[in-house]
Amino acid sequence: MDAATDRFSFRVLARDGAARRGEMMTAHGTVRTPAFMPVGTAATVKALYPEQVHATGTDIVLANTYHLMLRPTAERIAALGGLHRFMHWDGPILTDSGGYQVMSLSKLRKVTEQGVTFQSHIDGATVELTPERAIEVQNLLGADIVMQLDECLALPASDEEISRAVRLSLLWAERCKRAFEGADPGRALFGIVQGGTSTLHRLYSANALVDIDFDGYAIGGLAVGEPQDVMLATVKTTASDLPPDKPRYLMGVGEPDDILGAVARGIDLFDCVLPTRAGRHALAYTARASST
Repeated sequence: MDAATDRFSFRVLARDGAARRGEMMTAHGTVRTPAFMPVGTAATVKALYPEQVHATGTDIVLANTYHLMLRPTAERIAALGGLHRFMHWDGPILTDSGGYQVMSLSKLRKVTEQGVTFQSHIDGATVELTPERAIEVQNLLGADIVMQLDECLALPASDEEISRAVRLSLLWAERCKRAFEGADPGRALFGIVQGGTSTLHRLYSANALVDIDFDGYAIGGLAVGEPQDVMLATVKTTASDLPPDKPRYLMGVGEPDDILGAVARGIDLFDCVLPTRAGRHALAYTARASST
């Protein structure tokens, strides 16, 4: 792993059409892109020791804000020296904001402009997650890349619902940006583009987030059951409207064909539980010609 840097940065080293090869420099080392992030939901990549994850060539892993804030809590992890020490991983870590997990608790949560109130799946306790609290939790964990809190809708959704979720996510994005001010410059904050499969809503969300000015941009709310061609068309449209000098992250995508198709459309980062889940069930991917 390359040496850490005192300021987060990203540079494109080569291009082939929309696809690009790059380097993302963080406080805990360099990430070679395109990069897939194994998911360590509860601060461990299941079935693998950290040394084994390193041995695969992985530069960066993902951990989950929702699960860690509930157990063992961000405050406890901070008291134990931070997430890197807690999970015995010395490379970069990206933490998601918890928004996707909270939104999946449709019968256990209430969404308002202030934030989300939900019942813990562990003990039923009432928990409030606001944009400010999402940033506080990720700061306590010590993540290298922090994600804004957003509202991720299940698809299909009505145009009215998509519009409402986009506007709420943008409001939360502004609050997350303010809450992140003063963070270690070796760390980064990413905004999340929402908008379902609507070109109009996606471009509105992307342009508004660029105006707020984040260190990188994620495309959320896809890979939730829509056809592959629809997902890739949405990725292409959205990525082309994001800054060419900042990293682009497609959330929740892990199928090889989907990754290859998204790389060809300008995406740099991916994550998914699929590879480790497949491995735990004695399944493996093999090389074959891609249809994308």
